[in-house]
Amino acid sequence: MYAEELLSALPLKKIIGELPDQVSDIVVDSRGVQPNSMFVCIKGYTVDGHEYAEKAVEGGATIVVTERKLPLADSVAQVIVKDTDRAVGLLAAKFFDYPSKDITMIGVTGTNGKTSVTGIIQNIMQGMGEKSALTGTIGFNLNGILYESSNTTSDALSTQQMIFRAKMEGCRLMTMEVSSHGLALGRLAGVDYDVAIFTNLSHDHLDFHGTMEEYGHAKGLLFSQLGQDLEKNKFVVLNADDPWSERYAAMTPFPVWTYGLQSETADFRAVNCQYHDYMTYFDVETAEGTYPVKMHLLGEFNVYNVLAAMVSFYGRGYSMEAIIEQVEQLPPVKGRMEKVPTDLPVKIFVDYAHTPDAIEKAIAAAEPYKKGKLIFLVGTGGNRDKSKRPAMAEKASAADYVILTTDDPRYESYDSITSDLAKGMLHENYACIGDRAEAVRHAISIAEPDDMIIFAGKGHEDYQIIENTKYPHSDAEIAVEAGRLKFV
Repeated sequence: MYAEELLSALPLKKIIGELPDQVSDIVVDSRGVQPNSMFVCIKGYTVDGHEYAEKAVEGGATIVVTERKLPLADSVAQVIVKDTDRAVGLLAAKFFDYPSKDITMIGVTGTNGKTSVTGIIQNIMQGMGEKSALTGTIGFNLNGILYESSNTTSDALSTQQMIFRAKMEGCRLMTMEVSSHGLALGRLAGVDYDVAIFTNLSHDHLDFHGTMEEYGHAKGLLFSQLGQDLEKNKFVVLNADDPWSERYAAMTPFPVWTYGLQSETADFRAVNCQYHDYMTYFDVETAEGTYPVKMHLLGEFNVYNVLAAMVSFYGRGYSMEAIIEQVEQLPPVKGRMEKVPTDLPVKIFVDYAHTPDAIEKAIAAAEPYKKGKLIFLVGTGGNRDKSKRPAMAEKASAADYVILTTDDPRYESYDSITSDLAKGMLHENYACIGDRAEAVRHAISIAEPDDMIIFAGKGHEDYQIIENTKYPHSDAEIAVEAGRLKFV
């Protein structure tokens, strides 16, 4: 692309030096620079791209987008902007010709349920034989092939690259997990959403946002940024049982569809719910009538997740009969109250619950079919929001026995994490074991036939971050191995 045309995407900028004629690529990692690349200096949590600008130039970058003038060769054009995080989104969208305008884009935001809802939507699309893509915590799923990604909401450049790739692969729809961090940091600049879904809002990420009010406001950006062009067929899907939905409904001029279990005013309401350890049954009340649903996904929280996905398809013109047919074939969402297949005499589940609300819902989902005692392992990450730790343990106290451990300790000590958690325990039937592998083995060691164990916090993840290194770790694999040694 012509350099001048590309830079027209930036309304405010100062150019130092002579621009090259063409730009071959945009990069934010100096290791990926090719000749005639544009390098954008992004400031991350631990790395500042400004420090790698010289290396990028050595690799062939001819334009550097920066927040300050750098001591680079005169042959390199420097484009100075106020905020490179936001600039890269504008540049990437322009470079890839605004690919989201050619695909139906669904954004899902909320504290819990984002991964489940996006995964359910992706599975329904595949079941209907439609090409689709998904991006979020589990990675980038392109027509059933999974590629790794590092954040729930990727950086703005990666986001535009993925949407462009989905477009080129013939996808009709792309679903994205939309985090509060991604919204607040401008990672979604240039993404034109058609459907915005809200799951719920509860305590999380206050180390970043500071207050629940700021956290909730950041989530609301997804709905306010849908725009004002009412000629476009856009709509919003909100959880009628969450009080934040009233605020979000006021942020958009587009039609609002609601779902829920409690609110009698919900457009789609689940009633007559029956929960088992192998199947969930409920009826969906709509303006057109009531429809029976059965699914393999477990627990009340998954009824909410499925409702959100169902409404998004109904709003796009699919019949309830066609939607329900696909819901009944849905596989369990990986790492979300996922039952570990085993012949052991104990039931083992892995779940991603890492907030007080998610922990409460995970335990509530297990209660209807508990036979023996419920053993609940809960961990939290190091160097992250400490204020939620006691509340997490308080909710975990609903289990018969609790093991307090770590998720990704990073640079924080085991004792620091577990002692914060222990402040919230409501009974004495618990243990603090910072080493997560040992904590998993301890859960198996105290289990008896007919007990149920939920390993919460890691879900689908197969690693643990200690300091800045990822080490292999699987709750399910460790548990099954320990169980075989004990019970077989």
